[in-house]
Amino acid sequence: MKIEFYTGFIKNYNKRFGKNKKIKIRFIERTKLFQNDHRNPLLKNHPLKGKKLNQRAFSVTGDIRVIYQIVNGTIYFVDIGTHNQVY
Repeated sequence: MKIEFYTGFIKNYNKRFGKNKKIKIRFIERTKLFQNDHRNPLLKNHPLKGKKLNQRAFSVTGDIRVIYQIVNGTIYFVDIGTHNQVY
């Protein structure tokens, strides 16, 4: 599936992790893993509830999550941050 990035995602990524090379590398690795096998247990991919009912999340690190949603076969990365930042 094709991945698109919301403007807010890019802004938050740059603001929160733009200077952290380790996080950048891990994000790229996990995004590739997500594209190849979104069910891989390392991702801890799960549906969200409440206000984020139609969205899902996967883990980049133990505390950093990517929030995404699927619309018409396209994956949209909505937000990235620590658990407290994105929920």
